[in-house]
Amino acid sequence: MIKHIVMWNLRGETHDEKTSSASRVKAAFEGLAGKIPGLMHIEIGVDMSRIEYACDVVLYSEFSSNESLSAYAVHREHLRVKAELGDLRIARHQVDYQL
Repeated sequence: MIKHIVMWNLRGETHDEKTSSASRVKAAFEGLAGKIPGLMHIEIGVDMSRIEYACDVVLYSEFSSNESLSAYAVHREHLRVKAELGDLRIARHQVDYQL
C-alpha cells in the first residue's frame, strides 16, 4: 500500500475567503472517491488550528500500488480537479511512502 499525503496553503486574505477556498478543495477531491482505479481511500482535512505556520488543507490517500499512484497523477478526473481548482493553491507539500 502507498500512502500519498499532500498539504496546501490557499489563497485568501480573510478567514472567510480561506474557508471558502478550503471548502472547494475538499468537495472537489472528495468527488474522486470511487472514480480512480487503485485509489483505496481518500480524505481531506481542513486546518482548524489557524496557527500561522499550519497548512490550510491536507489530502490523505491510500493507493494499492505505486503504479496506481502514478496512474492517478495523470487520470482525467484528477486532472479535471486540478484544473478546476486552478490557482487557489499557493504552496504545496507532498509525501509518498510505502508501508
